[in-house]
Order: sequence, then C-alpha cells, then structure tokens
Amino acid sequence: MSEAKLFQDSAYLQKNQYRDSSNLDARAGLHRRFSTAVSDWQPWVFDLLQLKPGMRVLECGCGPGWLWRENVARIPANCHITPTDLSPGMVAEAEAALAGSGHQFEFRQANIQALEFADETFDVVVANHMLYHVPDLPQALAEVRRVLKKDGRFIAATNGNKHMQELPTLIPEALRAVSGSTLVRGESEMLPFRLENGRAALEPFFNTIELHLYEDSLWITEVEPLLAYAFSMIRPGESVPETAVAQIREAWAAKIEAEGGIHISKHSGVFVASDPN
Repeated sequence: MSEAKLFQDSAYLQKNQYRDSSNLDARAGLHRRFSTAVSDWQPWVFDLLQLKPGMRVLECGCGPGWLWRENVARIPANCHITPTDLSPGMVAEAEAALAGSGHQFEFRQANIQALEFADETFDVVVANHMLYHVPDLPQALAEVRRVLKKDGRFIAATNGNKHMQELPTLIPEALRAVSGSTLVRGESEMLPFRLENGRAALEPFFNTIELHLYEDSLWITEVEPLLAYAFSMIRPGESVPETAVAQIREAWAAKIEAEGGIHISKHSGVFVASDPN
C-alpha cells in the first residue's frame, strides 16, 4: 500500500499511527522546541477562528485537544465546542486534559465523512491538519458544508509540497537502501489535501476561500528530537537497522557540530472557507 493510501486507512490511523498521541507528540515537540516563528501555531490558528460568545464550534480530528488546551483562557464565554476524532484514544486524551476547564466541551468519536449532527448546527468547523487523512474528501466536505450555518466559516489547516523538504536529503546516500521508505521520501507525497490543491478541493462547496500562510522554519540543534520526528512516520512492518540508526545519528550530530544546527523548511497554512454554495 502506498504511503498516501496508508495515511487514509482508518484501521491504520486508529490502531497504529494515532492510537494515542505519542507519534503526534514527537512531531509537535520538534516544532515547538525549534520553531523560528513569531507566533506559536495553535494561537495563530485560534485567531483565525474569530470566535464570539455563544458560538457553536465543531473540530474534526481534534487529536489530544491541543487547539483548546493552548488557548483555553482565550475561549469566549458560553461557546459550545464539540471536539471529535476518529480515534477513541485521542478523544479520551483530549477530554481528560480539558476536564474542569470551565467551558462547554462535548467530546465525541466521529468520522468527518458521516457527521451525526443536524444541518446548520455550527458557526465554525475546524479541521486542523487532518483532511489529508480522509479517503473520500468530497463526501467529508459535503458533510462540513451541511452542518455549517449559512454564515459559518470552515477552517482547514494543511501543509504544502515544500514542508520538511530537507529531511529526506539528510539521510546519507550510503544508508538510503536500508532506511525506511518514509524517511527517504518525506511526507509531501502523503498529502492528498495540501496547500497546492486545497482551494480546488474546497471550491465546489464554498464561494469564498482565503489562504493564510504560516511563516516558519526550524533550526534544530539536537539530534534526538529530529530522530523521534523522523521515526514517528515509519509505516507498519518497516524497520531501520540499529547500525543505520547509529550512522544517521552520527551524521546529524556532525552536521550540527559543524554548522551550529540543521535548517528545515516549513510550508503550512490555513484555508478559511465561507459562504457555502
């Protein structure tokens, strides 16, 4: 199975890649520690929601609830927020983390392709780095449009082709044959919904679409967080020999020693879609 198909396979996502937040933690940890951005990602996305008191919000693919955990003090009064995820493990983590927040959260396991909510329920729907996991994207977007109020807004975050583009090139040529295929090819090939084609995917469902780009890159000064990020993407049944891991670690440490750090590009942004057609 190709990486693109694998990362749209619900059984794999629930039982392997997103059974819990460990893989996400490895990736998010790298971004948090070594980002050069002026504003952190979750507060930046939260600003684009433009929440007002009393709004009803649906998040599809909430993960461990980072969007709300990092902005809990900024949530307006009387908002009703429904964080959902395909993975019950993620929903449980989000619910545990936000217990006692003082806000109205209703946690549910849900599939964006078949949302069990009435038409025109929500003022805002959020899909934060998750639409590229959806097997039937048009069906998912039709569901988003259905549950969104006529004057509502859809917030869809994703990456582009240049995101983390240096990572595969950091694998020494002599180790490419024995390194995991995901490490060698990188992640851009796994993004059916990305910055380059997101507008075209949204246009059949929304009349107004704006793209907001997030200005950021990574300057990495430690090897282990970069290794953890890289290996969080390894596909089932794929392994890298310990000797190869040791050589990758040594090569990256030498690069950091010689250059002061490792530069990694980021290419992320958010589509804000409104005026459902």
